[in-house]
Amino acid sequence: MKTLLFTAFLSCVLLASKAQINTKMENSKADSLAIAQALEDYYFKGIYEGNIITLGSIFNPGTLLFGDIKGQPYAKTLDQYLDGVKNRQSPKDSGKPFKGTIISINVVNSIAVAKVHVKMYEFNYDEFLSFHKTDNRWVIVNKMITDVAD
Repeated sequence: MKTLLFTAFLSCVLLASKAQINTKMENSKADSLAIAQALEDYYFKGIYEGNIITLGSIFNPGTLLFGDIKGQPYAKTLDQYLDGVKNRQSPKDSGKPFKGTIISINVVNSIAVAKVHVKMYEFNYDEFLSFHKTDNRWVIVNKMITDVAD
């Protein structure tokens, strides 16, 4: 009888843990899809069009940007970055190639990191974008960028 009860108990524990794992996987998938959609609708679109309202809406106001461009250190506040976007010719208006590609998205609870590749003007950028989910919305809280060879 003890063996039967113990087996039943273990079965319940295993089923419950499997249900939790499935729920976490479903949440993670839903969150990954939400981040991917935000990247397409706000990040890539805002960069391409040079629309700082669209682009700025995916960032947390305190976001900092770091990296290197052509071997030179790159460090900006969000306001400095958006001002640069506002005062340059957009890829859309330039007629030059633009392509934003999502390489990967990793989600853990309320944080995530997306690796993206952006081709614009004569640059190829690899970027790591850190996200945080606040008020049921994913926003970028840090951007790391470097230019890479074709």
